[in-house]
Parts: sequence; structure tokens; C-alpha cells
Amino acid sequence: MDIDDYLPALRRTNARFADAASEAVLARGWAAPVPGCPDWSLADLVWHLAEVQHFWAWVVRTRAQDPSAYQAPARHPDDELLGYATARSAELETALSGTDAAERVWTWADRKDVGFVLRRQLQEATVHTADVEQVLGDVRPVPADVGLDGLDEWLEVMVPGSLPAGPPEDAHPVVLHAVDADAERTLFPGSRPFPAATLTGTAGDLLLAVWRRVPLTALTVDGDGLQAAAMLALVDLE
Repeated sequence: MDIDDYLPALRRTNARFADAASEAVLARGWAAPVPGCPDWSLADLVWHLAEVQHFWAWVVRTRAQDPSAYQAPARHPDDELLGYATARSAELETALSGTDAAERVWTWADRKDVGFVLRRQLQEATVHTADVEQVLGDVRPVPADVGLDGLDEWLEVMVPGSLPAGPPEDAHPVVLHAVDADAERTLFPGSRPFPAATLTGTAGDLLLAVWRRVPLTALTVDGDGLQAAAMLALVDLE
């Protein structure tokens, strides 16, 4: 994705999250379990995204170089969560709007600029939108460009962050084939001459699979599905 595409995509995703959360509250209630986050209720999910967006809005707005001065908000009552979450989305969008993506700010990654925040917050909202849609049983397609960029971020940031010493000795490549983006990406490239499996699906479905939101049965698996699942499980997302 081009850097200028992130903020419009984030705005669309935030709006989609808000609509789905409102519908889920009416249909299932705040205590509804979230399939993709087994320990969370719907209220926990909405609060989590609001809190995350509040934090990153503060980082961008203050140009923070470390997070020590941040003051986390107190948990809001359930009946205030929808309004609070919508306000936090707007706060983040406003902070990012007109800010140079190259502006230096603190992040937890090697890359320390607003561009990282744009990308990460789009992907944060995308995956959590799928979470709230799972509560409704109606997960809508992730746009192909967002899904492919999310796969790239997962491979470029999350995998090295989880495995800083590189792939373990027993690693096998797993090919991720995004049919709607006409693109392939590989987990653990070069670790073996041949991949354990090729996983084929939309970029969005592949993204949700690597983030453990859908099982590999949601994809077409060519090769050893069990070994492919074991390779994905090596990437600790906690």
C-alpha cells in the first residue's frame, strides 16, 4: 500500500468496526464471547481497541519519544463504550491527519516513525473488526490491498519480533498465495528446499489465518497442513 492510502483505509475500517459493534451489542449483548479472543467479551474487545487508539493518538499528537508519560484511561462502563470508542477513533484519525509519516515518534518496533503507527493501527483495527464481525457470525471480506499489506507487516515485523534469532532449525517454508492480489509470500523462506505447504485464499483470509482468527480449513491447503499449522504456531503473537 502507498503511505497515503493508510489513513483513508483506517477511517473506513474504524467506521466498519463501530457499525458492527453497535449491531453486535443489540444482537448479542456486551457479555457475548469473542471467538477470536477466547478470554474476551464484546465489551473487552471494544474497550481494548479504544484504549489502543487512545495511546497511539497520544504518541502521535505529542511526538512522544518514550511512553513513560502516558496516562492510561480508566475503564468506562459498558453503556458508555460505543461513544467512547467512536471518539477515540476520531482522535486517532485527527492526530494522524496531516502528520508527516516520516515524523519520528516512539514505537515498540525498530521502525520509529508515524508511518509505522499508520500501518500498525490499520492492521489492528482490521483484525479487531473481523473479531467483532465473528460475534455476529458475519465476517466481511478484507480489502485485498489491506490484507496483503497485513501479511507483509506480519512477515516483516511480527515474525522477526517473535523469533529474533531467526527460524528454528526445524522450520519449513510455508507459501501464502493470495489469489485476489495475485501475490505470494513465504514464511521461513530458504529454511528448506521445498515448502511444507502452500496455503491459498484471499489476502484477507490469509491475514486472519496467520493472526489465528480463522482455521487453515478456511484456506486451500496443498501439502502438509499439520506441518504448516505448526510453522504458523512458532510465531508467538502474545
